[in-house]
Amino acid sequence: MNSLATRVVLTLLLAWAAALACTWLHTPIPWMIGPLVATSLASILGLPTRSFAPFRNAGQWVIATVLGLYFTPQVVALVASLWWAITLGVIWALGLGWAFGKWLDRSTALATITDAHVRRATSYFAGSIGGASEMTLLAEREGGRTDLVAASHSLRLLVVTLLIPFAFTFGGLHGLDPTVPGPRVVEWLGLVLLMTLTGAGAWLMQRTDRANPWFIGAWLVSMGLTMSGLELSAVPQWMSNGAQLVIGVSLGVRFSAEFVHTAPRWLGRVAVGTVAMIVLSALFAAALAWAAGLSWATLILGTSPGGIAEMAITAKVLQLGVPVVTAFQVVRLVTVLLLVGPLFRWLR
Repeated sequence: MNSLATRVVLTLLLAWAAALACTWLHTPIPWMIGPLVATSLASILGLPTRSFAPFRNAGQWVIATVLGLYFTPQVVALVASLWWAITLGVIWALGLGWAFGKWLDRSTALATITDAHVRRATSYFAGSIGGASEMTLLAEREGGRTDLVAASHSLRLLVVTLLIPFAFTFGGLHGLDPTVPGPRVVEWLGLVLLMTLTGAGAWLMQRTDRANPWFIGAWLVSMGLTMSGLELSAVPQWMSNGAQLVIGVSLGVRFSAEFVHTAPRWLGRVAVGTVAMIVLSALFAAALAWAAGLSWATLILGTSPGGIAEMAITAKVLQLGVPVVTAFQVVRLVTVLLLVGPLFRWLR
């Protein structure tokens, strides 16, 4: 076994042990939180942790397939009736990301950057609420500091993924979702066909260079099958747990000893700003929940500055409006990716 494979296997074993420990401790979302915390700490301590990209892709593929099974015709009608709330959620995300970027731009952590354009591009894309890899790539195209942008998004996802599930669990905000997935029984032949079709959708999205292809592609196919009444199979719980584990690992290995020592003022400001965004999003979600007649907890997950997979997993495990959260997060992801680049050039 070569060194790369050894590191991947040892990292997965560490993540598995952490997931079992969190299950025993009854922590929220143990199969993602445990691996995330364990691999983050191990990486910061300098241990040779390693994630394997195909494993994360497979994890997103499985989770997206599971989420698509919730979109029965009745649920789709409910989500479609909330188009105005989803639109407001997108506008909120764009405005909140812009404000966060402006706040970062005034940080003393960027005082060493003398070029105004570099500073502006770095803070803008670091603050935008979008995918980490996509925002880093856009920052690179506009001349921003990619290391600071990547660090900002990694830390933001870590804070949101840890803070919200624990806050919800200790606040008793769980088990409020009346929607359940269409198919509830595992049919092995149907499962093989389901995973083949959703995998083909993910592969097609990747071949056409779409954003987040392994999630969006699989989700669209799974949702389409459920909407049309084709209930091939449920997805076994062990597959969902394994998917959460590899997603947690992929987030945790982004951290390192060098990460902590690189621009500590910048990281501190990002952490404080992320907490502020969570609080502001909670207030916005409260107003939106009152107007739409939905659960406040569900709309916090839908409007929070977290990642689509992480927030959707939280909604599924805590039973908090999975279809609504998924719809909010997917539409926001696609819209932000389409608009954030042109908006930067327009604002400039």
